[in-house]
Amino acid sequence: MAYPHERPFAPVHDRLPYSPIVDRAPIAWPGGARVAVWVVPNIEHYEYLPPAGAVDPYPRTPHPDVRKFAYHDYGNRVGFWRMLEVLDRHAIPCTTSLNVAVLDHYPEIAAAMTERGWEFMSHGLYNTRYLTGLDVEQEREFLRTCNTVLQRHTGRRFSGMLGPNITGNGWTPDLMAEAGMRYHADWVHDERPALLLTTSGAPMVALPYSYELNDAPLLMRSHVEGEEYARYCIAQFDRLFQDAQEGGRMMCLPLHPFAIGQPHRIGSLDRILAHLRSHGAWIATASDIVAHYREHHYEADLAVSEAVHA
Repeated sequence: MAYPHERPFAPVHDRLPYSPIVDRAPIAWPGGARVAVWVVPNIEHYEYLPPAGAVDPYPRTPHPDVRKFAYHDYGNRVGFWRMLEVLDRHAIPCTTSLNVAVLDHYPEIAAAMTERGWEFMSHGLYNTRYLTGLDVEQEREFLRTCNTVLQRHTGRRFSGMLGPNITGNGWTPDLMAEAGMRYHADWVHDERPALLLTTSGAPMVALPYSYELNDAPLLMRSHVEGEEYARYCIAQFDRLFQDAQEGGRMMCLPLHPFAIGQPHRIGSLDRILAHLRSHGAWIATASDIVAHYREHHYEADLAVSEAVHA
């Protein structure tokens, strides 16, 4: 079956050519760091009254669902600022997964992120508007709209994306490459960056996000609380640090202000970041990690892939 595009898309295993991590050339991070870490605050907006056709990711009642809306709203009113204090204490260069309409709705948050030089990664317009169900032209216009809003506020364009509520279509990486993006974070397939093939041949990097350490599902739905969450994160880092003797590894720390910004949980974030700093992690933005990978390791991974699939 051909998708409505210039030519049929390759099956997903050709998007991400299989390559065992044990067969790849060791990756080396700047300064001899064993583990690269990108910290991802998800700065989001859930619409109080989504338009007809929008998808409700957490259906409970017909809209307005005040309880759900207010819980997420707490993150922007209170949790963000508590989280920000801890991130500042540890001088964390963040990559924010941004519902770009936040820049219009919350100018104080926009200013705080801009002042700190955070990288903005597209997370769509709102977390109530998915890519799923859009055709190629609709998705192309969606990406244009996101870039237009970001350019109006910052003069910049998005260099990467985590799909809104992690949604996408078969052609999404191709449209991202067409829009000038360099990395896609939806793929949680590896412990280091990897090449992501596009139909145009434009280089794209799959930069693994994390579901395993994602504070929102862990703290909201899995009956995990602050200290246990901290143990999970530290245990993952420590094992990656050990395994990185054979070549650098990467860890993603996703954060949601409405979850980690709660008073009884914020101390756990402080503990996690202190541990990462004390063990010499290279804490960097997504673009810095992608640029280093592209310059030093992308071609080697591509050669391995081509040899395996020749």
